[in-house]
Amino acid sequence: MPLFLREEDVKQLLSMPMALDAVESAHRALSSGFACDVPRQRTRLPQTTLHILQGALPQLDVIGYAPCTEQSIRCALPWFHLYRASSGSLACQVIAADRLGMVRTGAASGVATRWLGQARLAGGWRVWCRLAGRGGIGAIAAVCSLLRVKTRAAPGRRRPFARECQRLALEVIPAASPEEVVRGSDIVSTVTTSATPLFAAEWLSPGTHINAAGSNSLIRRELGEDVLRRCSPIVVDSVETALHEAGDLLPLLEKGRLHARQLVELGDVICGRQPGRSTAEEITVFESRAWPSGIWHWLFA
Repeated sequence: MPLFLREEDVKQLLSMPMALDAVESAHRALSSGFACDVPRQRTRLPQTTLHILQGALPQLDVIGYAPCTEQSIRCALPWFHLYRASSGSLACQVIAADRLGMVRTGAASGVATRWLGQARLAGGWRVWCRLAGRGGIGAIAAVCSLLRVKTRAAPGRRRPFARECQRLALEVIPAASPEEVVRGSDIVSTVTTSATPLFAAEWLSPGTHINAAGSNSLIRRELGEDVLRRCSPIVVDSVETALHEAGDLLPLLEKGRLHARQLVELGDVICGRQPGRSTAEEITVFESRAWPSGIWHWLFA
């Protein structure tokens, strides 16, 4: 009989260390040719949009997809449908996967920070989380010595974010402006639906690592061209997926100021096929497009 997990079940079963291990293993499998990633498919109507994410991890005998509908700024919680790759039989359904998606997105940024970040301050790292889910700060805190957090989260998200930081024994410093948040920060993390870039390149310090997870279509921009011109390397979940929907990168690709061969997949960094950070002064960036296989990995590991 297929397994059915409610939101409450996911909250009890899923931990951040588990998610970090699963997401890193999934990226390693993708780089090694043992996983399949399909770029997000969209069906658009005037009143709603259907998003479908697909992927497979044959080594774990799993293939599946996650549909989600979106109306204006409202987004229905996804259902995750998982099948046994060997038999095609339904293996599991996960409904109302709010926690699952939040932790997976955070874990991807945590894995990228582990492989691309650079601890420059003896007193610990500082991070900007703007509209970032609680899973994001938990993931970063799990992979580095994080002591202070600067945030400019929206008022509705600030309170739960502060509670999560308190649970992690992190000092939270409210910021009055994006510039105040970015200047002097070692890690800058963004998860927004912004249509315009959030900060200027001149605010970044040498050695900063950026996690940008919100720009999943051409109409969304978190990072401007000035920021991306300072970044090396530019790391993505999957080059194919980034070429379809990385709103931060698409304008540069269209203008010929960035080429697909310059993009580095996170799995290739993990496997040692591509270098990550080469010097302490480099500004690195991870453009996360929520590749789904890392979500499903933990169910069968």
